[in-house]
Amino acid sequence: MKKTIITRHKVGDFNTWIKGHQDRLDLFGPVMSDLKTFQDIDDPNSVVLVIEVTDMEKFEAILKDPTTNVLKAKHTVMDPITVSMPVKT
Repeated sequence: MKKTIITRHKVGDFNTWIKGHQDRLDLFGPVMSDLKTFQDIDDPNSVVLVIEVTDMEKFEAILKDPTTNVLKAKHTVMDPITVSMPVKT
């Protein structure tokens, strides 16, 4: 079941991070159908991704996989990564 989620995190260097866009597509491509990237106006090193996830279980596994840390370091991703999901009202 497809879910729209939002992730937020800081990066050490936005220019380094944005150059890794294709790596993010390659990493999460098998579990998503769309990805939108945003940068905070007041903090250029704070980013938000809106992702259409097709398999939430596999998405979470990718985030927790220790090999993902290599890409996070390469692209200056800083923990924590906050993941938000829609609330049914």
